[in-house]
Amino acid sequence: MENYYSILGVGEEATQDEIKKTYRKLAMEHHPDKGGDGEKFKKISEAYETLSDDGKRQQYDNQRKNPFGNFGSMFNDFFNGGFHTQRKTSAPEKVIDVNIGALESYLSPEKTIVYERKVGCSGCGGQGGEKQTCTSCNGSGFNVVKMGNGLFTQVFHQPCNVCKGQGMVYKTVCGTCKGHTTTSNIETLKIKIPHGAGDGQFFRVQNKGDYFNGSYGNLVIRVFVNPENNFEKRENDLVYHAYLNLEEIQKDNLEIPHPEGTLSIKLPKEIDTSKPLRIKSKGYKLDGQGDLIIYLNVKFIRK
Repeated sequence: MENYYSILGVGEEATQDEIKKTYRKLAMEHHPDKGGDGEKFKKISEAYETLSDDGKRQQYDNQRKNPFGNFGSMFNDFFNGGFHTQRKTSAPEKVIDVNIGALESYLSPEKTIVYERKVGCSGCGGQGGEKQTCTSCNGSGFNVVKMGNGLFTQVFHQPCNVCKGQGMVYKTVCGTCKGHTTTSNIETLKIKIPHGAGDGQFFRVQNKGDYFNGSYGNLVIRVFVNPENNFEKRENDLVYHAYLNLEEIQKDNLEIPHPEGTLSIKLPKEIDTSKPLRIKSKGYKLDGQGDLIIYLNVKFIRK
């Protein structure tokens, strides 16, 4: 079993915030679009998807501590003929990363996403070509192997090397997809960004993933929230960095370009840039509604 904690480089007691920050750094470093290793990026994403979900993380931790916990059911499956049945593997989920701004997270706009997707080959209907029963395993997908002799003979079922456990082999291969059953396609998808979408949050779109084994998997959209126009998102709070010159500091009021309309904020008599201003209930409208936090930064050119 892969050690997801080692892959992300965090301890087993790491908080969700530590896991999120570490993942984001690794994802940006190893993303294929930035010249990173695709396989390493895939493992990093797989580790994060498990450890960032409290339920999945608990199940993963339990399996690591008791790796033989499911041995009994495997044992029963073997003697009850479980390995004789070819099970259809469901299509894996396709994960894509989408960057949005802090204001986009607040305003909840419709966003157009363009991504590459594997679709069922139109030339062969996603079959890869014309198939026939594997003569090596007679369509069962496995071969019977005997080990030992006399009273100590044991019988094992091993996946067929010829058909890779599928029970079928190609009689003729599709000229369009070369037997891969899929072709690549550029998809355009419009989604509504939920208000308050957070950094590292997942959203699933049914049947918009890759084609696999006769069906389409889900598309998982992973959101990253970035600073935008001097705004940033911190949990439920909307943070604004105001940059003031000497003239603006002398004014009584400060105009803040809030997403819902300009706010006029009364400046205190004493300007202390180490202490931000807080406007109640002007942050993200989520459970425990957030505030608007304003950092005052003085910026001017000396003559």
